[in-house]
Formats: sequence, structure tokens, C-alpha cells
Amino acid sequence: MKRGKRRKKVEGSEMEEPLCCCEYIDRRGEKNHLVACCCDCEELDEGCERWLTCRSLPPGTLDRIADTVLDRFRIPWLKGAIKINITLLPPLVLLPVFLHVAALHFLLALVILTSLPVVVLWYYYLTHRRKGRTLFFLSLGLFSLGYMYYVFLREVVPRGHVGYTQVVILTCGLILMLMALSQAKRDPGYLASQMSNDKSPCQGSNGFPNRKVLGSSSGFHGAAVSGIASCHAKNDDAKGYSTMLAEGLDRAKEDWCTKCQLIRPPRAGHCRLCGICVRRLDHHCVWINSCVGERNHRAFILALSLFLLTSVYGITLTLDTICRGQNMFIALFYCPGTYADYSSALSFTCVWYCAIITAGMGYILLIQLLNISYNVTEREARLALREDTGRRLLGGIVVDTGKYNRGFLYNWGQFLTLGSPTPQHSAEDIV
Repeated sequence: MKRGKRRKKVEGSEMEEPLCCCEYIDRRGEKNHLVACCCDCEELDEGCERWLTCRSLPPGTLDRIADTVLDRFRIPWLKGAIKINITLLPPLVLLPVFLHVAALHFLLALVILTSLPVVVLWYYYLTHRRKGRTLFFLSLGLFSLGYMYYVFLREVVPRGHVGYTQVVILTCGLILMLMALSQAKRDPGYLASQMSNDKSPCQGSNGFPNRKVLGSSSGFHGAAVSGIASCHAKNDDAKGYSTMLAEGLDRAKEDWCTKCQLIRPPRAGHCRLCGICVRRLDHHCVWINSCVGERNHRAFILALSLFLLTSVYGITLTLDTICRGQNMFIALFYCPGTYADYSSALSFTCVWYCAIITAGMGYILLIQLLNISYNVTEREARLALREDTGRRLLGGIVVDTGKYNRGFLYNWGQFLTLGSPTPQHSAEDIV
């Protein structure tokens, strides 16, 4: 009771007094200071005491300790200290260490470069199983780009074999890729769970059942009936209306999202990591920490394509510098004398690291291009395999559902116009 009164008092004062750079509002809603980050640690003290006396911890103690530590992990900032996501830090520390250790000897490079993809995949499946979002992969991708570019400028360019024009081309490719990535990070087409009262679902709006309908025990039924009735209010054929109502209820039942409490439009899906429905959901990409949907799918493909072009160009320039006179593909596997010089060894190790990432991203891009050619999303492909309604093509790397496939040119034309406004029709035109 005292804590509640104290919290109200702090919240009221916060409305009057702005926070300084080292102050913040903690997870309990109370004002705190970075200097006091080690104070008020009863749960941590109790946990250490029980651990020293070999007693078991109460249920949920470790989670509360972790939440407290993460909440206090902040840096000073204008208008209050900002919270730092701890999953951002491992790539910033571990990647340079691993690459520099791998540059010491060929066998160390073999072990580390083989283990890194395994560890990343293990962490991916771990977070995917727990249905949690993480910034680890986004941090790893962005820091890898920056660090590879830094090594290129520091170790490769000073050798004199890379011209100014080539550096400018590589830099422009990197900048364009980051611009496309920023576009891919924007709204993928999130669906609102509430519609305005002056629009009906059949008038081309983004609307959905209002809260009164959703709050009822038969939310989906009420939403479907209200939508169909509003669109066919002028239809005097009772039998035809009943048929349409039955068909509409069946269709609405399939598209009803119990989590968001709305009727999804065709090809939309619910992302369990973001906790929201997305128009034409393809998949949730951990590398951008966002969904890939109707509005950002083109930017996602563009970012992947620019990354592959820039990465291959950078690998070519580096191999041509440290393995003079050799073919690029041969030099990637056999470059004698590389580990005799630490600078060459580090550059060669970074080349292999880039090659591994490029191969993975190239596979993702290949799958995406094939899916676009057959007008199928990753989500639809998984559902088709689960329900045994799709055909595996090209050795099983693509699944054709046959539901939206209208030919190569039509499919690509539809993809290139994703997110563009569609002509709206009135209810009378639809009838």
C-alpha cells in the first residue's frame, strides 16, 4: 500500500520536473538514478544468501533478478537515461575477438568459422522456440558490415592495389543497402484491431469489428454478420442473402484471428513474435527484427540483392589484393603464404566470414525469388505442407499452392505493385 502511494507521488512529480540525463523511471514506475543501480537489491541479496547456504530459490526469483538487472542497464541521455537491450552487446564484443583469434592460425580459423554458424543457428532456434524477439541478429548483421568495411579500409586499401573509384563504388553499395534496410524496417502492413464507426468492411477500408462486437462472446460471428449485412442490405432475395451469409460466415471463420480479434483480409497472417496481424505476411525476419509483409517486401528483396552485390564485390577486391595473380574462386580455397602475415591472415579470415554470410543470404534470396515467381509466401508454403495441399517443385525448395499462381509475369507484376492503392467500390457495385 505504501509503495502504491509512493508511486503515485513520484508520477505526479514527474509531470512537473523533467528527468536529468542520469535519471529514469524504472519498471515499478518509480524515479531512479544510475548511481543507485547497485542499491535496493533485496532479491539479489536473498538469492546469493540462499546460494551460499545451499538452499533452493523461490519460484520466479531468477526471472525477477534478470528483469531488475536488464531494467537498470542504461546509459545517460537527454531527458533521462535510456535502456540498452543487452542482446545488442555480444556481437560487438565477440566478433572482433573471434576473427582476430582465427587469424592466428589456419586450424583456429577452421574451428571458429565452422562453429560460428552452428552457434548462430542454435541461438536462432532457441529464441524461436521461446517466441521471443531479440536484437542479436540485427546487431550481428549491422556490426559485421561495419567491421568488414573497417578491416577493408585498414588492411586492404593501404596496400595500393585498390583504386579510389573502387572504394567509392563499394561505399555507395553499402550506403544504398543500408537505405533499403531502413525501408524494410518500416511498417510491414500491420492490421488495426478496431474499425471506425463510419466505415464498413466492404468499402475498401482497413476497418474491422468495433470493440463492442469484439467484446461479446460471439465476436467473430457478430463481425461477419455485420459486415455481410451492411454490404447486402439492399438485396431483397432472402434465399440468396442466406446463402451469402452462410458462405461469408464460413470464410470469416477461417480468417478470424482470436488473438487480435479481427477478420483478416486474404493472405494476411498473425505473427506470434510481434503479436499482431500483418497484411500478406511472408515471414518474421530475425535479421531485421521485423515482419516481412505487403508494405516492406520489395524493400527487403532490394536490401538482400544490394547486400549480395556489395559483398561479392568486396570479397573480389580483397582476394585480388592479398592473392595477386590468382583466380577468385581458386584463391578463396588456396592462397599460399596468407598466414605468414597477420594483416593478410585477418583479411583472408574476414573474406571467409563474408563468404559464409553471403552464401546464407544468397540462399534466402533464392527462395524469395522463387516464391515470388510462384506467387506464394513463406507462411502459405508452410501451411500448405502442413495441410498437404501444396506441390513441391525444383527439388523441394519451393512449394506451389496453386491458389494465387497466375503465371510468371503476372506474379511479378503483382509483387512490384504491392502496397499500391486499389480502386474502391461501393456496396451497390459489389452486389
